[in-house]
Amino acid sequence: MSADYTVQGSVAVVTLNNPPVNGLGLATRSAAVDAIRRAEADPGIEAIVLTGAGKAFSGGADIREFNSPKALTEPTLHTLIRVVEDCSKPVVAAVHSVCMGGGLELALGCHYRVALPGAQIALPEVKLGLLPGAGGTQRLPRVVGLEMALDMVVTGTPVLSEKLAGTALFNEVFPAGTDLLAASVVFAGKVAALRPLPKVRARAVGHPDRDAFLATARAAVKARSGAFPAPLECVETVAASATLPFEEGLAFERSRFLHLMQTPESKALRHAFMAERAASKLPDVPADTPVRRIERAAVVGAGTMGGGIAMNFANAGIPVTILETSQEALDKGLATIRKNYENSVRKGKLAQDKAEQRIGLITGTLSYEDIAGADIVIEAVFEDMGVKESVFRQLDAVMKPGAILASNTSTLDLDRIAAFTARPQDVIGLHFFSPANVMRLLEIVRGKKTGKDVLATAMALSKKIKKLGVVSGVCDGFIGNRMLEQYLRQAFFLLEEGALPEQVDAAMEDFGFAMGPFRMSDLAGNDIGWYIRKRRAVESPHIAYSKTADLLCEQGRFGQKTGAGWYDYQPGERKAQPSALVRDMVERHSAGLGLARRPIADSEIVERLVYALVNEGAKILEEGIALRASDIDMVYLSGYGFPLHRGGPMFYAETVGLPKVLEAIRGYAAGRHGEAWTPAPLLERLAQEGKGFAG
Repeated sequence: MSADYTVQGSVAVVTLNNPPVNGLGLATRSAAVDAIRRAEADPGIEAIVLTGAGKAFSGGADIREFNSPKALTEPTLHTLIRVVEDCSKPVVAAVHSVCMGGGLELALGCHYRVALPGAQIALPEVKLGLLPGAGGTQRLPRVVGLEMALDMVVTGTPVLSEKLAGTALFNEVFPAGTDLLAASVVFAGKVAALRPLPKVRARAVGHPDRDAFLATARAAVKARSGAFPAPLECVETVAASATLPFEEGLAFERSRFLHLMQTPESKALRHAFMAERAASKLPDVPADTPVRRIERAAVVGAGTMGGGIAMNFANAGIPVTILETSQEALDKGLATIRKNYENSVRKGKLAQDKAEQRIGLITGTLSYEDIAGADIVIEAVFEDMGVKESVFRQLDAVMKPGAILASNTSTLDLDRIAAFTARPQDVIGLHFFSPANVMRLLEIVRGKKTGKDVLATAMALSKKIKKLGVVSGVCDGFIGNRMLEQYLRQAFFLLEEGALPEQVDAAMEDFGFAMGPFRMSDLAGNDIGWYIRKRRAVESPHIAYSKTADLLCEQGRFGQKTGAGWYDYQPGERKAQPSALVRDMVERHSAGLGLARRPIADSEIVERLVYALVNEGAKILEEGIALRASDIDMVYLSGYGFPLHRGGPMFYAETVGLPKVLEAIRGYAAGRHGEAWTPAPLLERLAQEGKGFAG
C-alpha cells in the first residue's frame, strides 16, 4: 500500500505515503481510490481528510511513468480525482509543505482545502514542456482568478499557501504551528453535514476584460517562450476555462497535454530532469558512504576563478581563506569579490547585510600555514603542471590529515597531480566553470586512488554550494573540454574551407546555443586555447589543428579582455563586431594552404560541430570516463550552453537517429582532415543494433 487509512471518530483519514514526495504513481493512485471508496461505503464515516505523509502533500505525478503503460493504467489520476469529486461525503484536502502538479490537481478535486502556511503551491508542468493534464488549467482559474492562474500555469512558479489565503483555493489557512491533522479533522466534522457538496468545476471564471487580457498575455508569452511550445499552449488551455463549458475545457486540456507529450522539446526537458537526478548516483559509492565534515575551506589563487570559487563557499555559509603569493594580487582579488557582492546588492539580488556577512566569511593570506586547518583546499592557479606540482607539494606538507586536496584543473592529468602528494586518496578534481560564482556545473574528477568517502563528500558539497556535480574519470580535458576540443577543431577547419566566424556563430546560435564558438572563445580568452594547443603540439604532435587561431593570437587578439579577438570590440562594450582584419587573415590563410574557399551551408556547420561532440562523447562513454550518456548531456546543458530544448548532444543524436549520425560522420571522414572523424566504436555498434546511448 502507498496510502494509509485510519479513522478518527466519524472522520476517515487517507494519507498518501509514497516517499519522498508522495508521487501519484499507479500504486498510490490505486490505494487512494480504494481508501476513498472504503470510507464512502462505511456508514460510520461522515467525512474524509486527504493528506500526505512526511514532507509533502504530494509533489504530483510520477515522471518515471510518463510514456509507460502505467500512466494510462486505471485508476489514472483523472479517475482518482473523479472518485474524490463524486464522493457522496465531503473530502477535505489537508495541504502542507509541497502541493504541486497532480498533487494540486487532486486537491482541487476535493470539496474543501485547508493548509498550513509555508506550503509551496504550484503547477510546474511547463518546466517539463507540458501543461497540467488533470484539470489544473480548468479548476485553478475558478478559485484564484484568471490572471493569477495563468501566471502560475505559464511560469510554474510556486506560490506560498498564505499568499493564497484570500482566494477560494483554501477554505482556511491555519496559523503557523497548528497540528494540521487535528485541525483538519475538526474542520471536516464541521462541514460533514453540509449539502450540496461544493465542487470547483461548478464555479464560474469571471474577468472584467477577458479578451483584452488574453490577447496581451498571448503576446507577452510568445515573446519570451523561445523554442518551447508549452507556454503558449498553457495560455490557450487556461483561456478555455473562461470560454468553454467545464467538460469541453477539460477535453481541450487533455488534447493539448497529449500533443505536448510527443514534442521533442518536452522529451528533451524530461530527459534533462531525469538526467540531473541520475548524475548524483554513483554505482560503486553507496548512498550511506560516510562523508567528511567541511566546516572551513581554502582556495589557492585569488584570480577570477579562485575568487569565484571562494564566493561559493561564503554563499553557503562556509568560512574560506584565499592564499596568494603577493599582497597586490591578494588585495586585487578580495576587491573584485567585494565588487561582485556590491553589484548584486545594487541590482537588488542580495540584501546589504547578507553581502557583508558573506564578505566577512572570506579572508586572505600569503602563508600556507594559515590554511593548514582547512577541511578542503582547492587549487585555482595557472594551468601548468609545473605550477600545480609546486602548489600540491606545499599543500601536502602543511594540510592537516584528512583534508581534501582538490584541483580546479580543466585539462591536466589529475593522477599525476595526486602523485605529487603522499595522500593520493585525498586528492580530487573540482573543475568549476567561469564565472565560478554563477555557472552551475561542477565537474568532479575521480582519480585512480581518490577515496570513495572523498568522492561522496565532493558530491554532497556540490549540492551544498548549489552546483550540479557530474563525475568524470581522468583524461585530457575530462568530459566537457575534451569534447569541446573536437568542436573547436571543426570550427577552425570551417574557417579554412570558406566560413567566417560570424557565419559559424550565427548558425550555432540559430540551432540554439547560447553563444557560438568564436564569441565564446573571445569571452573566455583565446590565449587559453593557444596555451593548450602549444602543449598538445609537444604531447600529441600527430593531431592536426588549424593554424588560424594561432595566427589570431600571435597578433595579441585574445578576445574581449584585449578589445579584439575573432571580433572587434568598442572600448567599454561587449558587443561583437565582425572584423575586416580577421576576414583578411582567414582568407590569406586559406590561400596559403592552397584551398579554394567554398560556400558552406549552415546545416553543415551545425552537423560538423554537434556531431564532433557526439562522436567524442561516445568515445568518452565507452572508455568509462563518463558513467552514462545523460551525464555528458548534463555537462553540456549546464556548462557549455547547449540548447536545453534539444536535450544535450547525446540525446539530440538519438532524436536524429544514430544510424543517420554515423552516416554523416563517415561522410566527413572521407573528406578533408578525415582523421578527425574516426567513428567511435560504440556509436558504430549501437547504430548497427538499433539502440540508443541509454541502452
